[in-house]
Amino acid sequence: MSGIAINRRFALTAAGLLAALAIAACSKQEPAAPAAASAPPPPAAARVLVVGTDAAYTPFESQNDKGEIVGFDIDVVKAVAQKAGIEVKFVNTPWEGIFNALDQGDRDLLVSAITITDERRQTMDFSQSYFDARQLIAVKNDSPVTKFDDIKTLKVGVQNGTTGDEVVGKLLGKSSTAIKRFESTPLALKELEAGGVQAVVADNGVVVHYIANNTAGGFKTVSDANFPVEKYGIAVKKGNTELLAKINQGLEGIRADGTYAKIYASHFGAESK
Repeated sequence: MSGIAINRRFALTAAGLLAALAIAACSKQEPAAPAAASAPPPPAAARVLVVGTDAAYTPFESQNDKGEIVGFDIDVVKAVAQKAGIEVKFVNTPWEGIFNALDQGDRDLLVSAITITDERRQTMDFSQSYFDARQLIAVKNDSPVTKFDDIKTLKVGVQNGTTGDEVVGKLLGKSSTAIKRFESTPLALKELEAGGVQAVVADNGVVVHYIANNTAGGFKTVSDANFPVEKYGIAVKKGNTELLAKINQGLEGIRADGTYAKIYASHFGAESK
Protein backbone atom coordinates (compact mmCIF):
# COMPACT_ATOMS: atom_id res chain seq x y z
CA MET A 1 0.00 0.00 0.00
CA SER A 2 2.79 2.46 0.90
CA GLY A 3 4.50 1.87 -2.47
CA ILE A 4 1.27 2.56 -4.27
CA ALA A 5 0.81 5.72 -2.18
CA ILE A 6 4.31 6.92 -3.02
CA ASN A 7 3.70 6.29 -6.69
CA ARG A 8 0.42 8.17 -6.54
CA ARG A 9 2.03 11.02 -4.67
CA PHE A 10 4.82 11.15 -7.23
CA ALA A 11 2.34 11.05 -10.05
CA LEU A 12 0.29 13.83 -8.48
CA THR A 13 3.41 15.88 -7.83
CA ALA A 14 4.60 15.41 -11.39
CA ALA A 15 1.18 16.26 -12.76
CA GLY A 16 1.05 19.37 -10.58
CA LEU A 17 4.48 20.43 -11.75
CA LEU A 18 3.52 20.01 -15.39
CA ALA A 19 0.31 21.99 -14.81
CA ALA A 20 2.25 24.79 -13.11
CA LEU A 21 4.71 24.93 -15.96
CA ALA A 22 1.84 25.08 -18.45
CA ILE A 23 0.17 27.92 -16.52
CA ALA A 24 3.46 29.79 -16.29
CA ALA A 25 4.02 29.39 -20.01
CA CYS A 26 0.53 30.69 -20.77
CA SER A 27 1.01 33.66 -18.44
CA LYS A 28 4.08 34.93 -20.34
CA GLN A 29 3.31 37.94 -22.55
CA GLU A 30 3.84 37.66 -26.25
CA PRO A 31 6.63 39.91 -27.55
CA ALA A 32 5.23 43.37 -28.31
CA ALA A 33 4.78 44.06 -31.99
CA PRO A 34 7.20 46.71 -33.23
CA ALA A 35 5.64 50.17 -33.10
CA ALA A 36 4.42 51.41 -36.44
CA ALA A 37 6.71 54.06 -37.92
CA SER A 38 5.27 57.51 -37.34
CA ALA A 39 4.01 59.25 -40.47
CA PRO A 40 6.30 62.01 -41.77
CA PRO A 41 5.09 65.52 -40.96
CA PRO A 42 3.20 67.21 -43.80
CA PRO A 43 5.35 69.52 -45.91
CA ALA A 44 5.32 73.14 -44.84
CA ALA A 45 3.10 75.37 -46.92
CA ALA A 46 5.03 77.33 -49.53
CA ARG A 47 5.65 80.90 -48.49
CA VAL A 48 3.71 83.53 -50.39
CA LEU A 49 6.18 85.91 -52.01
CA VAL A 50 5.48 89.62 -51.61
CA VAL A 51 5.66 91.66 -54.79
CA GLY A 52 6.20 95.40 -54.42
CA THR A 53 4.68 97.66 -57.06
CA ASP A 54 3.89 101.37 -57.27
CA ALA A 55 0.28 101.12 -58.40
CA ALA A 56 0.12 104.56 -60.01
CA TYR A 57 1.55 103.82 -63.42
CA THR A 58 -1.26 102.85 -65.76
CA PRO A 59 -1.30 100.66 -67.83
CA PHE A 60 1.53 98.81 -66.06
CA GLU A 61 0.12 98.90 -62.54
CA SER A 62 -2.79 100.73 -60.95
CA GLN A 63 -5.71 100.15 -58.60
CA ASN A 64 -9.23 99.53 -59.87
CA ASP A 65 -12.48 100.65 -58.24
CA LYS A 66 -12.30 97.68 -55.85
CA GLY A 67 -8.81 98.58 -54.70
CA GLU A 68 -7.29 95.61 -56.54
CA ILE A 69 -3.89 96.07 -58.15
CA VAL A 70 -4.16 95.43 -61.88
CA GLY A 71 -2.18 96.09 -65.03
CA PHE A 72 0.24 94.69 -67.58
CA ASP A 73 3.04 94.07 -65.06
CA ILE A 74 0.64 92.36 -62.70
CA ASP A 75 -0.67 90.01 -65.37
CA VAL A 76 2.88 89.15 -66.43
CA VAL A 77 4.02 88.30 -62.90
CA LYS A 78 0.89 86.25 -62.19
CA ALA A 79 1.54 84.20 -65.33
CA VAL A 80 5.24 83.86 -64.50
CA ALA A 81 4.42 82.70 -60.96
CA GLN A 82 2.01 80.08 -62.25
CA LYS A 83 4.64 78.73 -64.65
CA ALA A 84 7.35 78.75 -61.99
CA GLY A 85 5.18 77.12 -59.32
CA ILE A 86 5.37 79.99 -56.84
CA GLU A 87 2.66 81.97 -55.09
CA VAL A 88 2.68 85.75 -54.99
CA LYS A 89 0.73 88.65 -53.56
CA PHE A 90 1.00 92.29 -54.62
CA VAL A 91 1.51 95.17 -52.20
CA ASN A 92 1.22 98.79 -53.26
CA THR A 93 4.60 100.36 -52.50
CA PRO A 94 5.47 104.04 -53.11
CA TRP A 95 8.19 104.46 -55.72
CA GLU A 96 10.38 106.56 -53.42
CA GLY A 97 10.87 103.64 -51.01
CA ILE A 98 10.41 100.65 -53.29
CA PHE A 99 14.09 99.70 -53.69
CA ASN A 100 14.78 100.10 -49.99
CA ALA A 101 11.85 97.77 -49.22
CA LEU A 102 13.47 95.11 -51.43
CA ASP A 103 16.89 95.55 -49.85
CA GLN A 104 15.50 95.26 -46.31
CA GLY A 105 13.55 92.10 -47.16
CA ASP A 106 10.09 93.64 -46.83
CA ARG A 107 9.49 92.72 -50.49
CA ASP A 108 10.69 89.55 -52.23
CA LEU A 109 10.54 90.98 -55.72
CA LEU A 110 9.55 94.16 -57.50
CA VAL A 111 7.63 94.78 -60.70
CA SER A 112 6.88 98.39 -61.46
CA ALA A 113 8.00 99.30 -64.99
CA ILE A 114 11.56 99.23 -63.63
CA THR A 115 14.22 100.01 -66.21
CA ILE A 116 17.30 97.79 -65.96
CA THR A 117 20.35 100.02 -65.48
CA ASP A 118 23.98 99.39 -64.57
CA GLU A 119 23.56 101.56 -61.48
CA ARG A 120 20.60 99.55 -60.23
CA ARG A 121 22.38 96.26 -60.95
CA GLN A 122 24.88 97.18 -58.25
CA THR A 123 22.26 96.83 -55.51
CA MET A 124 19.72 94.35 -56.94
CA ASP A 125 19.44 91.58 -59.52
CA PHE A 126 17.17 91.64 -62.55
CA SER A 127 15.32 89.02 -64.54
CA GLN A 128 15.41 88.84 -68.29
CA SER A 129 13.78 91.86 -69.88
CA TYR A 130 10.03 91.56 -70.39
CA PHE A 131 9.25 94.94 -72.01
CA ASP A 132 11.04 97.44 -74.26
CA ALA A 133 10.35 101.09 -73.52
CA ARG A 134 11.54 104.47 -74.74
CA GLN A 135 11.21 107.97 -73.34
CA LEU A 136 8.56 110.11 -74.95
CA ILE A 137 7.87 113.84 -74.73
CA ALA A 138 4.31 115.00 -74.15
CA VAL A 139 3.41 118.59 -75.05
CA LYS A 140 0.31 120.59 -75.98
CA ASN A 141 -0.84 120.37 -79.59
CA ASP A 142 0.35 123.93 -80.34
CA SER A 143 3.83 123.39 -78.89
CA PRO A 144 6.81 124.05 -81.22
CA VAL A 145 8.81 121.21 -79.64
CA THR A 146 10.04 118.71 -82.25
CA LYS A 147 13.03 117.15 -80.46
CA PHE A 148 14.46 116.64 -77.00
CA ASP A 149 16.82 119.65 -77.14
CA ASP A 150 13.83 121.93 -77.67
CA ILE A 151 12.75 121.54 -74.03
CA LYS A 152 15.94 123.15 -72.69
CA THR A 153 14.14 126.45 -72.13
CA LEU A 154 10.89 124.96 -70.84
CA LYS A 155 9.50 123.96 -67.48
CA VAL A 156 9.40 120.16 -67.60
CA GLY A 157 7.44 117.66 -65.50
CA VAL A 158 8.83 114.23 -64.61
CA GLN A 159 8.09 111.47 -62.13
CA ASN A 160 10.61 111.65 -59.32
CA GLY A 161 13.40 109.04 -59.49
CA THR A 162 12.48 107.66 -62.91
CA THR A 163 14.50 107.39 -66.09
CA GLY A 164 12.64 110.44 -67.38
CA ASP A 165 13.89 112.35 -64.35
CA GLU A 166 17.44 111.20 -65.11
CA VAL A 167 17.49 112.21 -68.79
CA VAL A 168 15.89 115.59 -68.14
CA GLY A 169 18.32 116.16 -65.27
CA LYS A 170 21.23 115.55 -67.63
CA LEU A 171 19.80 118.00 -70.16
CA LEU A 172 18.78 120.80 -67.80
CA GLY A 173 20.95 120.07 -64.79
CA LYS A 174 19.82 117.85 -61.94
CA SER A 175 19.12 120.75 -59.60
CA SER A 176 17.49 122.94 -62.25
CA THR A 177 14.43 124.80 -61.00
CA ALA A 178 12.87 124.21 -64.43
CA ILE A 179 12.36 120.55 -63.49
CA LYS A 180 9.14 119.88 -61.61
CA ARG A 181 9.03 116.46 -60.00
CA PHE A 182 5.83 114.53 -59.24
CA GLU A 183 4.91 111.34 -57.42
CA SER A 184 3.49 109.85 -60.62
CA THR A 185 3.51 110.46 -64.37
CA PRO A 186 -0.29 110.98 -64.54
CA LEU A 187 0.10 113.83 -62.01
CA ALA A 188 2.78 115.38 -64.21
CA LEU A 189 0.50 115.08 -67.25
CA LYS A 190 -2.37 116.69 -65.35
CA GLU A 191 -0.04 119.58 -64.58
CA LEU A 192 0.75 119.83 -68.30
CA GLU A 193 -2.95 120.04 -69.03
CA ALA A 194 -3.34 122.77 -66.40
CA GLY A 195 -0.42 124.75 -67.83
CA GLY A 196 1.89 124.33 -64.84
CA VAL A 197 4.57 122.73 -67.01
CA GLN A 198 5.20 122.94 -70.75
CA ALA A 199 6.38 119.39 -71.36
CA VAL A 200 6.49 116.00 -69.65
CA VAL A 201 9.10 113.32 -70.29
CA ALA A 202 8.20 109.75 -69.34
CA ASP A 203 8.05 106.16 -70.57
CA ASN A 204 6.14 105.76 -73.83
CA GLY A 205 3.70 103.14 -72.52
CA VAL A 206 2.36 105.42 -69.79
CA VAL A 207 2.27 108.57 -71.93
CA VAL A 208 0.49 106.93 -74.87
CA HIS A 209 -2.09 105.28 -72.59
CA TYR A 210 -2.81 108.52 -70.75
CA ILE A 211 -3.24 110.60 -73.90
CA ALA A 212 -5.48 107.95 -75.50
CA ASN A 213 -7.75 108.10 -72.46
CA ASN A 214 -7.66 111.90 -72.05
CA THR A 215 -8.30 113.21 -75.55
CA ALA A 216 -9.69 116.50 -74.19
CA GLY A 217 -6.24 117.37 -72.86
CA GLY A 218 -5.06 118.48 -76.29
CA PHE A 219 -1.73 116.63 -76.10
CA LYS A 220 0.66 115.36 -78.72
CA THR A 221 3.80 113.27 -78.36
CA VAL A 222 7.30 113.87 -79.65
CA SER A 223 9.85 111.11 -80.00
CA ASP A 224 13.59 111.54 -80.32
CA ALA A 225 15.94 109.02 -81.89
CA ASN A 226 18.54 109.89 -79.26
CA PHE A 227 16.44 108.28 -76.56
CA PRO A 228 17.85 104.77 -76.04
CA VAL A 229 15.62 101.72 -75.81
CA GLU A 230 15.05 100.82 -72.17
CA LYS A 231 14.31 97.35 -70.91
CA TYR A 232 12.04 96.58 -67.98
CA GLY A 233 12.96 93.77 -65.62
CA ILE A 234 11.64 92.09 -62.48
CA ALA A 235 13.95 92.89 -59.56
CA VAL A 236 14.98 90.57 -56.72
CA LYS A 237 17.31 91.08 -53.79
CA LYS A 238 20.98 90.96 -54.72
CA GLY A 239 22.22 87.37 -54.63
CA ASN A 240 18.82 85.64 -54.62
CA THR A 241 19.80 83.38 -57.50
CA GLU A 242 17.20 80.71 -56.70
CA LEU A 243 14.24 83.06 -57.05
CA LEU A 244 15.78 84.74 -60.07
CA ALA A 245 16.12 81.38 -61.84
CA LYS A 246 12.44 80.59 -61.18
CA ILE A 247 11.33 83.96 -62.54
CA ASN A 248 13.41 83.56 -65.69
CA GLN A 249 12.04 80.05 -66.11
CA GLY A 250 8.52 81.43 -65.88
CA LEU A 251 9.24 84.24 -68.37
CA GLU A 252 10.63 81.79 -70.89
CA GLY A 253 7.59 79.59 -70.39
CA ILE A 254 4.98 82.30 -71.02
CA ARG A 255 6.83 83.50 -74.10
CA ALA A 256 7.03 79.98 -75.49
CA ASP A 257 3.35 79.11 -75.03
CA GLY A 258 1.94 82.44 -76.28
CA THR A 259 0.71 83.69 -72.91
CA TYR A 260 2.96 86.76 -72.98
CA ALA A 261 1.74 87.79 -76.44
CA LYS A 262 -1.89 87.58 -75.27
CA ILE A 263 -1.18 89.69 -72.19
CA TYR A 264 0.64 92.29 -74.28
CA ALA A 265 -2.20 92.46 -76.80
CA SER A 266 -4.80 92.88 -74.06
CA HIS A 267 -3.06 96.03 -72.77
CA PHE A 268 -1.44 97.56 -75.86
CA GLY A 269 -3.59 96.31 -78.71
CA ALA A 270 -0.88 94.44 -80.56
CA GLU A 271 1.40 91.53 -79.90
CA SER A 272 4.93 92.24 -78.79
CA LYS A 273 7.53 91.95 -81.48
